Amino acid sequence: MNAPTPSSHAGQAVYTRHNLARYDTLVLRASNRWIWRCPTSRLRADYDRHVAAAHLDVGVGTGYFLDHCHFPVPRPRLTLFDLNAEALAHAAARVARHEPRTERVDVLAPIAVETEPFGSIAMNYLLHCLPGPMTYKARAFDHLIPYLAPGGVLFGATILSAGVRRSAAARRLMALYNARGIFDNVGDSLVGLRDELEARFDDVRMIVTGCVARFAVRQHSGHERPQAPTGRSA
Repeated sequence: MNAPTPSSHAGQAVYTRHNLARYDTLVLRASNRWIWRCPTSRLRADYDRHVAAAHLDVGVGTGYFLDHCHFPVPRPRLTLFDLNAEALAHAAARVARHEPRTERVDVLAPIAVETEPFGSIAMNYLLHCLPGPMTYKARAFDHLIPYLAPGGVLFGATILSAGVRRSAAARRLMALYNARGIFDNVGDSLVGLRDELEARFDDVRMIVTGCVARFAVRQHSGHERPQAPTGRSA
């Protein structure tokens, strides 16, 4: 694994074994509906809509969405990228029936994992945990594009601070999470996210639900794609 960038460690450090055990209840059942105003059912629907037979999940959380989504084939080729070893182990155990491959990866640094490309890549609730402005976080897209198959879809969701409606509760909790280093999204805006996606992809679709931006994008077709390292099948 490449060494984590200096500030990329903070956002993932909160995912301890203890916190992972509480995550589905606190975040997926409570915060999504009542604080961020984006019910988890919307995110599950995005997985069902976009997930492919060969899928890469980046920033895996507890593996909830992989556990509940409907893959288009009985035996998908599934790979998990995350910087946090506890999260990787937790998610992999949850979807062990799919025999996932796991890799510790810092998406803000160049990735050298050898694998065939994927028909879908998910980045769910990852960007708001990454450090720096959106222009810096967008390095993650650059590092993942080589792993996206031609015609494949990269999708996900992120919690924003600007360009969306935030309730008083959302503002308070977001401020707390930023102060603790769990989030780093004070400057994250809808316009900033759209600009970074449109700079890299032809087909950009975004839906705002509460203070969450849900996105699905497909790659530019008119220029040469960088190639992911190959030689080992995921």
